[in-house]
Amino acid sequence: MQPVAVLRLPVDTDLSAFVALLERLDVPHRVSEEAGEQVLWVSAGMVEQVRGLYTRFPVGDGHSQLTTKASTPGLLGQLKNSPSTAAMLALTLVVAGVTLLGANFAAISWLSFQDFQIQGDYIVFTPLAESLLAGQWWRLLTPMLIHFGILHLAMNALWYWELGRRIEARQGGLMLLALTLLFSLVSNLAQYSQSGPSLFGGLSGVLYGLLGHCWIFQKLAPSSAFRLPQGVLVMMLVWLLLCLSGLITALGFGAIANAAHVGGLLIGCLTGLLGGALARSRR
Repeated sequence: MQPVAVLRLPVDTDLSAFVALLERLDVPHRVSEEAGEQVLWVSAGMVEQVRGLYTRFPVGDGHSQLTTKASTPGLLGQLKNSPSTAAMLALTLVVAGVTLLGANFAAISWLSFQDFQIQGDYIVFTPLAESLLAGQWWRLLTPMLIHFGILHLAMNALWYWELGRRIEARQGGLMLLALTLLFSLVSNLAQYSQSGPSLFGGLSGVLYGLLGHCWIFQKLAPSSAFRLPQGVLVMMLVWLLLCLSGLITALGFGAIANAAHVGGLLIGCLTGLLGGALARSRR
C-alpha cells in the first residue's frame, strides 16, 4: 500500500512528540521536507485515524490507542513500508545463494573489486584498470553484495535492516539507495588503497556509513527516526576499534576489511553533516 501525506505543516512545527507517539503505537510512518513544509506520510488505511489523533494529541499522549490492526504491522507490513531496504536485502540474499556464501569463486569473480582466476593454490588478480577499460564499472560497487559465511551475511543483513529502514523513513528510499551506493564506492576504494589486490566483500563498510550518517544527522537535526540507542552506537564503535587492534583476526575470525569500515564511517559522517546542516537550516 502506497503512503499518503496525512499532514503538511510548517518546518518550524515540532513534530517530535507526536512522532514518538506514533512509534509507541507502532504506526508505520515517515516525515519528509518538501517545499518549505514537513510532510507526515502514513499508509492509506491510517489517514483518518492519524489525522484525528493529531487533532486530539498534537504534543503526544502515551495513553491514547488506535483501534486497528494496521497499527501493529507484521513482517509483511514492514517490508511494504521499507521497499528500498527490502529490495537491497533481497538482492544480497540472491547473490549469497548464487555465490554459495563464498564457495563459488566463478560467480564471485564477476562481482569482486578485481577480476581473478584460481591457479593452483594461488589467486591471480587482473589489474583494476584493465577491468574498468573493459567496461566493468560495476566492480566498484558490487563487493558489498558478496558475503563469506552465514554469520557474515546474517549480521550485515540485520544491521542493514535496522539502519536502512531509519533512513528510508526519514529521507526516502531513493536517498537510502544513493547513500548505499556512495558508501559502497568509498569503502571499496579505501580497502583497495590500503590492501592492494585482495578478495574482500560484505555490507559492513556500507553499514558504518549508515551509522555515521544517522549519528551526525541526529546531532544537527534531531529526528525520532535517527535516534539510535546509545548502546548500539557504542557497541559498533567498540567493535571497530577491536577490529583495528587486530584482536578479532588473532582470535581466528578471519581477515577484517578495516579500511572499508573506517572509510564508510568517515563518508557517512560527512553526508550526515551535510544533510543534518541542510535540515537544520530549513527548520
